[in-house]
Amino acid sequence: MERFTISLNEDLAQAFDELIRRKGYQNRSEAVRDILRSLLSAESVEREEAPFCVGALSYVYDHHARDLAERLTDLQHQHHDLVLSSMHVHLDHDNCLETVMLRGPTNEVQAFANALVAEPQVRHGRLNLVPVEYMRNDGHHHHHVHTRPKN
Repeated sequence: MERFTISLNEDLAQAFDELIRRKGYQNRSEAVRDILRSLLSAESVEREEAPFCVGALSYVYDHHARDLAERLTDLQHQHHDLVLSSMHVHLDHDNCLETVMLRGPTNEVQAFANALVAEPQVRHGRLNLVPVEYMRNDGHHHHHVHTRPKN
């Protein structure tokens, strides 16, 4: 493991320590490692250096909106190669929260997420991507895809 030292002014150090406490980290090193992983993952996606990913797309919609639930389901079926699973939660009488777990080429996952969130009356859509290594033939005798987080 490589070590390095950083200097922070007192206000930034106090704010960082407070964040560490709120998030439940045991020490500064754990927090810095997570921050760096997150930044490096986001950077690799932005620079299109992460050809494959897993992701979680969450969004809220009004289930009374005309044909919206059917359109959202149809969109998921049209992209069945990307959709691993979905979870549907009734928030109240009118609103539902769905989270769709995705896996595949990053550009296709992003395009699917953009199309779904752009549907009229879908709100609060957010995609969380994790770049992965995509391994089809890993030497096992079974036939499925393995994905391993990068970094």
